[in-house]
Amino acid sequence: MSKKLAYERCLWFHNEVKQSRFPNATKLAQEFEISSKQAQRDIDFIRNRLYAPLRYDSKRRGYCYDVSGYELPSIWINEDELLALCLAAKLACNIPQDEIKKSLDLVIEKFSGFLTSDFARFKQFINNVMVKNIEYYRVEKTIFQQVISSLFNQQAIEFDYYSPHKKENSHRVVKPMNLLCYMGRWFLIGYCKEKAETRYFSLSRISAIKTSDEHIDILTIHDIKTSVDNCFGILTGGIPQEVCLRFNPEISDWIKEQIWHEAQIMSDDEDGRLSLKLPATNFAELKGEILKFGSAIEVVSPEALRVEIKEEIKKMGNIYK
Repeated sequence: MSKKLAYERCLWFHNEVKQSRFPNATKLAQEFEISSKQAQRDIDFIRNRLYAPLRYDSKRRGYCYDVSGYELPSIWINEDELLALCLAAKLACNIPQDEIKKSLDLVIEKFSGFLTSDFARFKQFINNVMVKNIEYYRVEKTIFQQVISSLFNQQAIEFDYYSPHKKENSHRVVKPMNLLCYMGRWFLIGYCKEKAETRYFSLSRISAIKTSDEHIDILTIHDIKTSVDNCFGILTGGIPQEVCLRFNPEISDWIKEQIWHEAQIMSDDEDGRLSLKLPATNFAELKGEILKFGSAIEVVSPEALRVEIKEEIKKMGNIYK
């Protein structure tokens, strides 16, 4: 990473030209203690990448502008910022919209014009970063685009929504409020006119979506971010309870690397096991996480969750007789 923005050198050179001091590569190199080759690359960058109307005056042995009124671009980016943008573009693989990904690539290409360094390194970096998702939910591109547009324009939308729990479809009119990506699954959080409350809608279950001219009066408003962050998982409802889980020594070190919740508390027990405490209001998702650890985990509390796990284990036992 370069320690100094190319902008600093370009700005100095630009101001020298505007003051009719006819700077050249030698003067630029002396001012910033860089090589003459680097100074010439900076000048070529200003002319070819920033489209400055530079002309070399052989009599004055320096550069001037052919057109008056030229100014440097007002937006600049350094290598660290472009690197972060490249990483964000790679992580954007979760977005089910190719046009958005292409737009992000174009932004990176435009911003690369503010660097004098070789952009090929950043392209190689993008190729060297890999992202692999499993068990993510399929979302139609047109559905995602409509939700994004409606959220941005604050327009109500209507759509058909399938509930796998009830095995039925329903028609909803919703005021979009938030878009949430959770564990490879996209959710629209919005105020549902039919239910007269805030609901979570999985984009993978939405069909026949379109904008709506209906006016929706939001009767109840709550802090959505707090609701999402307060407890484990995305399923909410009920009073938050403290859940205590105990992991066997064989997997304790692995669990210590994980974040189950921002408010979690981990502690080492005397017998080498690890205790993990975290808040939860709905046990459905938590049960799935607990069961995947098999006999390496024990639910200490609350008792209601212990009972649910026991019942699930009993059902599993009936299958594997």
